[in-house]
Formats: sequence, structure tokens, C-alpha cells
Amino acid sequence: MAVSKARKAATAVTEAVKPWKPETRTALVRRARKINRELAEVYPYAHPELDFENPFQLLVATVLSAQTTDLRVNQTTPALFAKYPTPEDLAAANPEEVEEILRPCGFFRAKTRSVIGLSKALTEEFGGEVPGRLEDLVKLPGVGRKTAFVVLGNAFGRPGITVDTHFQRLVRRWRWTEESDPDKIEAAVGALFPKSEWTDLSHHVIWHGRRICHARKPACGACPIAPLCPAYGEGETDPEKARKLLKYEKGGFPGQRLNPPQAYLDAGGRPAPPLGAA
Repeated sequence: MAVSKARKAATAVTEAVKPWKPETRTALVRRARKINRELAEVYPYAHPELDFENPFQLLVATVLSAQTTDLRVNQTTPALFAKYPTPEDLAAANPEEVEEILRPCGFFRAKTRSVIGLSKALTEEFGGEVPGRLEDLVKLPGVGRKTAFVVLGNAFGRPGITVDTHFQRLVRRWRWTEESDPDKIEAAVGALFPKSEWTDLSHHVIWHGRRICHARKPACGACPIAPLCPAYGEGETDPEKARKLLKYEKGGFPGQRLNPPQAYLDAGGRPAPPLGAA
């Protein structure tokens, strides 16, 4: 139902979009929240696209996802967690052996130092448990605010905004903020929404950025929120041509996760292939 609604909206988008006009703060809040509601209908199963079974796995996977895809991380971490299932195990690991496992993720030496370092910190300072406080998480090697909010929101259920490259690009295109610093973007966007919506909002925006509102060539003509977007027209506006630009499940491709949530599978999503699969 959600996908058919999106396609119907996209088909009529060229008639619905009007020249953009300046708006009041109240109008901005209303438009921002309407965009989030629309995206929630399009992506009702939006979730973190990193495979994890516990906070430690999510923390490590998020650190490894820097400058690579979630899919590549998901294809790599099964071997890592099979060999080093706990912080204590990874803290005591031979760096050369960890590097070999992490090689497909890129920057494997630096990432090895980070995951071993944060594992040692967890073991020595937190009893082998991932802390559930922002101020503790950001003290760990390789962990910044973005990583901390991913862990807090998805492993502990504590609201947070994940300002990754997709999030930054979209909120600026939508004129929710003109800030370019991630911390300032986080504050500006957070002020537009109830705190309870921050984590799901992050998923909705990031999913839309990966699937439709691409960096170089957004699929404007196939976008379900085009009438609400000040940047409509930056990308392909012809509906048929725009549909060819869609990625992941909307374009017939599998999702990022090898083990996605059941709700995603029930909605027609498919798991990603393991590393080395054709």
C-alpha cells in the first residue's frame, strides 16, 4: 500500500510541485513533520541497516561502517563476531588476525586499532558492557556523536539523531537548516521534532537518501514528497526516467542486511547476499 501510494504521488508530481516561497518558522515545522509522516508511510519498516544482536555488535559494526557500505560491513562482521564474540575476546585479539578479517571494509588497519581499542576500554572501564550514556560512548576510541546516537537509539531505545552524509544532504535540500556542521545540524533538526521521533526520523531520512534522493542525481520525478521539497528539479523529473534511478528494493535490488527484521521481509524486502556470493 505504501509503495503504491508513493508511485501514485510521483506520477502526478510535475503538476503538484509549485515554485518555492519563503516560509515562517511555523510553516517549516509543519512541512518538516509532514515529510517525516510521508516517509514513514513509504518506509514503514525502516531500520538500521547494520546486522547486530547486541549493543557491542552494533557499536563495532557502526565504527566499521565509516567510509564503506553497510552491506560490506554486514558481509564482514559474521567472521569477526564468530571469532571474537565479546569485548574481552576482541581486546585480547592479535591485531594482524583482526586486520585480515576487516580487510574488505577498507582502512582496515585504522579500524582494527579502533575496535580493539574500544574493546579494551569497555573491558577495563565498563566491565565489558557497552555504556548507555552519550558522554561515556564518545570517550571510546573511534566513537563520535553519530556512532553514539546509532547505538543509543537502536540498542538502548534512547532517542538520537544520526547525522550521516545522507541526512546532511537531505535536510539541507529540504531547507530544514542551512548549517553544515553536524552538531549544529543535529540541534537545528532536533528542534523541529518531538524527541521521541528522533531515531525513526533518522532512519526515514537516511533510507530516502539511499534509495531516491541521491547525491548526484536524485530521482525527483519518482519522489513521493516532491511537492514538499524546495529542491525539486535538481534531479531527473521525468517519472519514467526517474524510476530507473531508484536503488535497493524499489529498484529490484536486495536490502543492505543479511538478516533484516521480519517486518522488512514481510513487506517484500530481500536479504543481502553473503560475502563472496555471486
